[in-house]
Amino acid sequence: MAFGPASRLGVALFEDTDPIDLWPGRSNEEIETIIRAVYKQVLGNAYVLESERLAVPESQLKRGEISVREFVRQVAKSELYRSRFFDSVPRYRSIELNFRHLLGRAPLDLEETRSHSTILDTEGFEADIDSYLDSDEYQETFGENTVPYIRGYKTEAIQSLVQFSHLFQLVRGSASSSLKGDLAGKQPKLNSLVIQNTPTPVVSPLSKGATFRNPTSTPRTRQGVGASDDGKVYRIEVTGYKANVVNSISKFRRSNQVYFVPYNQLSQEYQRIHKQGGVIASITPVN
Repeated sequence: MAFGPASRLGVALFEDTDPIDLWPGRSNEEIETIIRAVYKQVLGNAYVLESERLAVPESQLKRGEISVREFVRQVAKSELYRSRFFDSVPRYRSIELNFRHLLGRAPLDLEETRSHSTILDTEGFEADIDSYLDSDEYQETFGENTVPYIRGYKTEAIQSLVQFSHLFQLVRGSASSSLKGDLAGKQPKLNSLVIQNTPTPVVSPLSKGATFRNPTSTPRTRQGVGASDDGKVYRIEVTGYKANVVNSISKFRRSNQVYFVPYNQLSQEYQRIHKQGGVIASITPVN
């Protein structure tokens, strides 16, 4: 049962759902569940008509001729995927959606998005899809027979607090769609944020944050002790329901803690909180 920040931030269903694997001996009904899970993840919760389903790759998966990873590859290279997430959207929106759909996280930084843009320029769409699925990260995380899943809120899936906050720009809860219900529409959500390495507010999808999009301005400044060189300060609210340290009781368990952190110390503070068993419930600029 999920509780605390997991439910508040809209990731409770991700926390409660175990990874879906394909193992020998699975029945056709169980494989059908795997197929639906692949469509849901790779197509970003978009509805798939019966006429749009990939009959041949589905049949190959059921007969054991291809792995889940190869079925994911077929879906991601299909005309269905390409028409929705490549041909009809700007390049950097396509790239950030590929990260959501295929690796379950937001891109790390500008260099990572640029590398995929270079592949698109030099080798094309299908080669870029291969670059995600053939990466060491994909193999180590999902292997051949695990359906990809959203994991960009987990400490082990990300490298910075900025990347953590960007995940919630791409995924506003387990019911969010890559196509609908977003004020940004088809425009890139992370491009300017990745370029500037700027974190964004992380708030519950049930609050005003459910409709937020890229910030139009930088956080307001705070003067005096605690302000960064740029005057940008962020408020981090921390709670906890499990500890990652030897002590059985987390210092964050009894009540929420609030920290005001200069921008240039965000990543360091993020790592410290998670090492001590805390769970970040929200990150907002100081007004």
